[in-house]
Amino acid sequence: MTSDGIDAVDYHCGGEPFRIVTETTEPAGATVAEKRVAAAADSEVDGLRQLLCSEPRGHADMYGGFVVAPDDPGAHFGVLFWHKDGFSAACGHGTMCLGTWAVQTGLVPTDPSGVTEVVVDVPSGRVTARVATAGAKVTAVDFVSVAGYLLHEDVVVETSRGTTTCVIAFGGAMYAHVPAADFGLSVDKASLPELIDLGRKIKNELNTSAYAEHPLDPRLSGIYGVIFFDDLGDDEDGNVRQRNVTVFADGQVDRSPCGSGTASRVAALHASGRLAADRALVHSSIVGSTWSARIADTTEVAGRNAVMPVVTGRAFRTGHHRFVVDPDDDLVPGFVLR
Repeated sequence: MTSDGIDAVDYHCGGEPFRIVTETTEPAGATVAEKRVAAAADSEVDGLRQLLCSEPRGHADMYGGFVVAPDDPGAHFGVLFWHKDGFSAACGHGTMCLGTWAVQTGLVPTDPSGVTEVVVDVPSGRVTARVATAGAKVTAVDFVSVAGYLLHEDVVVETSRGTTTCVIAFGGAMYAHVPAADFGLSVDKASLPELIDLGRKIKNELNTSAYAEHPLDPRLSGIYGVIFFDDLGDDEDGNVRQRNVTVFADGQVDRSPCGSGTASRVAALHASGRLAADRALVHSSIVGSTWSARIADTTEVAGRNAVMPVVTGRAFRTGHHRFVVDPDDDLVPGFVLR
């Protein structure tokens, strides 16, 4: 952070905030995955994360990213995703925000075809934001994810509200998938306090087990979030309709349908036979925003059948900020109340 402050531009995608910062100390590391590990131990970089996530400059559900150098010239840039509890491995809504920002600022020139590909290196791999434009207007953006695949099914978890059987799948990060109805709840605002409490407990229990181990990269181990969902049946075209809320980090709530969570959901639904390769997942959030997701291709990862999910939504700029710290301020880096 300079003496003049730190500049940021804020977006939202599906209602979930994303704060973009381009001027920060670059953590050590040859790849974005290595920089993520270094950033957590770097007092300056992690201190800036805390400052921007904590009140009064942020809040307990804030999200954002530091733009860093890519792994190689094949990507336009890299990003370190962050939230109030640390640095995450993947973020689909953030990727959609970054793609929109890159096109709107001219960082990546708009393709005359009307579809501009913004290639981004993230800790879990290389992803693409495919930005559709009509003139100067961004009309949609695809999050082209890393491969998603089922890790475990029929995982029994005991909670204070009873037993649930969940599925664990990877979509750039590891998620546990739980029907909200297992607890007599629905994905709605009235149930949210109980879902947050359950999400924390389920995540903590799973993270002490072998179910939280990533099969290829220990840096990706750990249950990142718990996806509570309602199955709403199929639409007239045979597309699967679901509503979800993802509780991640330490009780943080994703307002959007969750990008990497949706990629994980696509993988889990396809593995179970619920989502056919030629149909879409119409995925809604707890605030009513809706994205669509489809399978672009199938592949294999670590001996597992995998899919290449593409999630489509829109991102919107909400503000430009210059954050400063008064040297006499005794509440730096700030606080969170949850």
